[in-house]
Order: sequence, then structure tokens, then C-alpha cells
Amino acid sequence: MKAIKFLGKVFVVAALIALIVLGVTTLQKFATEPRDAYLQGQMEARRVLVAGKVPGRVERLFFREGDMVEKNAIVAIIGSPEIEAKKMQAQGALGAARAQASKAKNGARSEDITALKAMADRAQDAANLAKSTYDRVQKLYNEGVLPLQKRDEAETQMKASQSAADAAKAQYDQALAGARSEDKAAANALVLQAKGANAEVDAYLEETKIRAPIAGEVSVKLVEEGEVVGSGMPVVAVTDLEDSWAVFHLREDMLKNVSKGKVFMMYIPALAAHIDMEVSYIASVGDYATWRSSKESGGFDLKSFEVRMRPTKKIENLRPGMSVLFPVDQIQ
Repeated sequence: MKAIKFLGKVFVVAALIALIVLGVTTLQKFATEPRDAYLQGQMEARRVLVAGKVPGRVERLFFREGDMVEKNAIVAIIGSPEIEAKKMQAQGALGAARAQASKAKNGARSEDITALKAMADRAQDAANLAKSTYDRVQKLYNEGVLPLQKRDEAETQMKASQSAADAAKAQYDQALAGARSEDKAAANALVLQAKGANAEVDAYLEETKIRAPIAGEVSVKLVEEGEVVGSGMPVVAVTDLEDSWAVFHLREDMLKNVSKGKVFMMYIPALAAHIDMEVSYIASVGDYATWRSSKESGGFDLKSFEVRMRPTKKIENLRPGMSVLFPVDQIQ
């Protein structure tokens, strides 16, 4: 019985010793075995804040977060009664300017021209009669029948009648010729000015329809229907998932093997996939300094540079914000 208990104790002690040896061996292996080192970056994508030029109240929003939107699609409509009123004013001014230009182009009405012609003919008949009367008076004066006073009166009447006939003829000719070229040019200029004002209001009305400048996914909705927005205030944010890149910050001592156009293999933990990425941008100026000891007695600051890399091909389900791991052994 005592021998069995003794053997049991020996077995337990041996098991504990074996476990301790196994644990120490495992820790030693883990501590001495080389491990992969990574630089961690993050995916980013082009994002556009979609805004309008005119202030007003949001009448309708056509998209929500997560919806896909095409380029130039209407994402929201802004209501602006002030612009509608200006549109009516501009249309009225354009109509008035066109009427003025038409009046200058067409000249006097046919009825007015007929009346002026009748007046000119009547004045010319009176002038002809006065001329005949003067001729007769002159003949009688030459024969000594009438005094000089009567001849002068007949001559004055003849000249006055002819002047009246000339004036009536000039009014008729003016009505027949229409407005002056300067008046026509001024009327046409007013039409152009009114058209410009009308086109400006139409442009503002078009701006009440806020359109997406790019195709992508609506990532943020910044306003709700019924809210008042100011000029340039964004209503939604659209993210172009097709235009994405990874951002890293590398110390300057790691840049010796990194250059634009060079391709590296990255690991995306969220997709559990390795993908090739090409260096597309290296910052021309370092952002900040990271201190690293270069010798035992001192050290110096190492600047960090932003580096952007783009996938060499389209990657499904790759989204902004995902972590990207850059194996350090590729740049050592």
C-alpha cells in the first residue's frame, strides 16, 4: 500500500517537471523565433461633399446612407420662392424689351403713315395754290394794277405754305423710314440685357436641383427634409469606392527602397487576402518627427513621410477604413 502511494507521488512530480520543461521550451522558442513585422495603414477613398449654390429649404432628399448614386443624379431639391419671384420679374422685363425692339424695328403703324401722307399731300396742295396765287399777283403787280404790299403778302403766303408742306413731307418720310439706327441698337441692347438676367435666374433655378458630381455611395446624410440650408452647405457626402488608396506613414530610413510606381504585396485582415498595391504618392515634406536612438550616447530625429498606395486591380468589398498591413521585410 505504501509502495503504491509512493509511486503515485513520483508520477505527479514527474508530470509537473515535464509540464515545466515543456512550458520553458515553448517560451524560449517563442522568444527566439523570428516573427513577421508589419506597418499598419488604412484604406481611404475620394469623398465629395455635395452642396448647392443657393440657400433655401430642403423640399426633398432622394437618397439615404448606403444608396448608390450615379453621376449628375439629383440628390436633393431646394425650394426658393425668392428665385421664383425673380424669374417672373426677369420674364416681364424680357417681354417689355422685346416689345420695344419690335416697335423700333417695325416703325409707325400703317394707319399713322396713311394719316401723315394725307397731311403731307394736303400741305403740298396748299403750297401749290399759294404759288399759283403769287404768280397771278405778280403778273398784276407788273401791270401796275396791284400795289407792292399785295405782292409781298402773296409771296409770304407762298413761302409759308411751302415750308409747311416740307415739314409735313419730312414727318411722313420719318414715319415711313421707321426708328433711327441708334434707337434700334439701343432697343436690341435692352433685349440682350433682359435675356442675360433671365438666363441668370434660370441658372439659379437649376442650382436648386442639387446633383451628384461623382458616382459612388452616399456615406453621410447631413440634412433632413424641411431644414433650411445656406449657400454652399453640403446635404450629403458621396464616396467613390472605385477611387481608393492605402495610407502609410514611413520613417525616412524606410524610404530607400520605396519609390513611385513600385509594387508591394499587402495584407487586408478584413478580407483575409493578399493584394498588390502600387506606390502612387510620396509626400514631398515630412509631417512629424519620431525620435530613434542612433547610438548609445545620443540620437537624432527621423521624419515620417506619408505614402499612398493604390491597388493594381479592383478588389471586391474593399472599403475605406479597413486596415492594411505592410510587411517590413519588403523594404529592408
